[in-house]
Amino acid sequence: MASASVDPNELLDLALRLARDAATLILDRPVDLGADTKATPTDAVTVTDRASERLILAGLKKARPQDAVVAEESGSSGEATTDGVRWYVDPLDGTVNYLYDLPQYAVSIAVEAVGEVVAGVVLDVASGDAYTATRGGGAYCNGRRLACRDETDPALALVATGFSYDAARRAAQADVLRAVLPNVRDIRRMGAAALDLCAVAAGQVDGYFEERLKPWDWAAGALIAEEAGARTGTVGGGSLATSTALAANPALYDALEAMLGAASGTAPAGSGRLAP
Repeated sequence: MASASVDPNELLDLALRLARDAATLILDRPVDLGADTKATPTDAVTVTDRASERLILAGLKKARPQDAVVAEESGSSGEATTDGVRWYVDPLDGTVNYLYDLPQYAVSIAVEAVGEVVAGVVLDVASGDAYTATRGGGAYCNGRRLACRDETDPALALVATGFSYDAARRAAQADVLRAVLPNVRDIRRMGAAALDLCAVAAGQVDGYFEERLKPWDWAAGALIAEEAGARTGTVGGGSLATSTALAANPALYDALEAMLGAASGTAPAGSGRLAP
């Protein structure tokens, strides 16, 4: 339960303003992206990722200097106050898409109060679409209310996924995919986790799964999916860091969890909303 002194709508307004400022920066694409690698040679980071994060963190520090922040490129800073406010920042989700100039990348900002994500924005930079949600207030895209699809048959479900940058883990994920693909309508791999979760919210896919997401990948998009009526959790109920995250409409969720659990050797244990 969020603190009564925290107004999710005010926090959302700040997140949306900073996301739009960051999107403007991202669209001013430099000639030299200064691409570097992180954990693996295929895990890219650019000067734009870092510049976008600096812009967002500076804005948060100016507006709410007392808050804690968890950001993709610079890690954690500060301690949550008595209100328990903590921000999760992905300054450029879908960096490889951005590197290749594929129009599927986003700015994702979520805010947590007393252990619960209460507001989130995912801004699709290329299209300008702003996906927003507050806890209990519904999910929207550019002011239009979102609702997930109500497909109940896994065989008719269009399911999105993503893959690790680590080669050994990708091989294991391919084995899971090989088991899942014949049992669903089709698979989509679009390359930005936050936008995949928004696709669930908008009814553009029926479900989404991905192994070992980071909190900045998950927090805002998961809230938006939940507020659009989706159920979110992990296969087998494990932690986000060690398990496969899953989002789908409630009528489809159990069947997809069972399918993924069987494919990966993880017995589904049921799960509810995840904290980042």
